[in-house]
Amino acid sequence: MSTPLLEVVDLRTVFHTTRGDVRAVDGVSFSLMAGETLGLVGESGSGKSVLGRSVMGLITNGATTTVSGQVLLEGTDVHALKPSARRKLWGPAVAMVFQDPMTSLNPVKRVGTHLTETLRRHLRCSRSEATERAVDLLRQVGIPEPARRLAQYPHELSGGMRQRVVIATALACDPRLLIADEPTTALDVTVQKQILDLLGSLVAERNMAMLLVSHDLGAVAGRTDRVQVMYAGRTVESGETRPVFAAPEHPYTEALLASIPQLSHPPHTVLRAIEGNPPDMARPPAGCRFAPRCGRVGEDCTDVLPMLSVVLGPSQREGRREVACHHPVLTDPVLTEELGHGR
Repeated sequence: MSTPLLEVVDLRTVFHTTRGDVRAVDGVSFSLMAGETLGLVGESGSGKSVLGRSVMGLITNGATTTVSGQVLLEGTDVHALKPSARRKLWGPAVAMVFQDPMTSLNPVKRVGTHLTETLRRHLRCSRSEATERAVDLLRQVGIPEPARRLAQYPHELSGGMRQRVVIATALACDPRLLIADEPTTALDVTVQKQILDLLGSLVAERNMAMLLVSHDLGAVAGRTDRVQVMYAGRTVESGETRPVFAAPEHPYTEALLASIPQLSHPPHTVLRAIEGNPPDMARPPAGCRFAPRCGRVGEDCTDVLPMLSVVLGPSQREGRREVACHHPVLTDPVLTEELGHGR
């Protein structure tokens, strides 16, 4: 087997607050190969964005934050690097597309400046070379009249075009890993599809790895190779996207999929919601963190925190499935190889 481009091992990100320690990411592990897309899904507050920023190296150890575990990017531990060395990775090795382009782009800088600054800093291009490459990047992400757009400010562009500028800036230095953090949140449905299709085509063309962070299961369903479902800072289920969505094994994954509106439903059908609220991460429950909201809860669920285990059974015909649940949704359950961490 080839070496993963990205390997995250038992990553934990803890924020120290006046209310106590908040374990935003609590023992998450995964790997990502070149050309592969991993979808990271879950409710708001499940730790997805913190995980993405921790992988990027934007969240590190400090007075109010503790980060442990390993983030290995092409074998290099991102969090073991000095800040200056870590910054050199941003652009050529790893780049990030943030969810709101109006906060990602500097409102007093022209579009061209956003692109050429990145190119000149990391690739040491001349001013003319950077400008020429900037025009080509805008053309690649589907912006019409790219040369004219260089002189415009972010507020002069539509939301979809601003997000395309953010994507072009992220791709400027040909990163091997792209982290897309809710890249379509502020966009309408039609533009969302365009942006997601664009990201998918760019990943295929450039053989990049992509971590797609989203709460929209529909966005992840047809555009990722594997999916990892997070709840309260931990992974509760992971596997190949199609079998996970076709036959979810964790009650939380099942509940998320049941809450999606279906075209086959009659008009005015009431959407199914997950009752209750996510736990207070400063005071998480002792057992399974989904137990207070779960319809399959047992006595062991409230006392023992379930670890990720490999699930084998008739529904697992495609790839490896891992589930952290004492009572998974299985017709013929066989649990083997407890992994011993949140993964």
